[in-house]
Amino acid sequence: MLDLALLPGEYAVCRLPAGTPLPAGLPVAPDDTEVVTVSWTAQGISVICPSGRAPEQAAVETEWRCLRLVEPVDGPVTGTLAALVSPLAEARVNVVAFSTYDTDHVLVPAVHLAEATAALERAGHRVLPS
Repeated sequence: MLDLALLPGEYAVCRLPAGTPLPAGLPVAPDDTEVVTVSWTAQGISVICPSGRAPEQAAVETEWRCLRLVEPVDGPVTGTLAALVSPLAEARVNVVAFSTYDTDHVLVPAVHLAEATAALERAGHRVLPS
């Protein structure tokens, strides 16, 4: 069983063209109730952040909710992310997943939050309110 915290507020998944400088509006040190992640590839820059911090010049998908694995992951752990994503896939809930050094995160569409939490709970996980 895994414990997940439902982070407050909605999140955005954003795409900036390759070579774009990061916008100044992204927090350098977000508080402990939000998360921001940035990934660079040759094709572009992906940003996941609270909806209110979405870069204006980005292509943006909003209205995602973020679930964070409560217990820090101590190094690579086989199957942790699969244990979260599999029940969501079975429930036909779209997922955007990412990992940090300490833990895993899963974004689900806000309109399917109830279905997502029910699927995770059926799989034996606990979703803790924010």
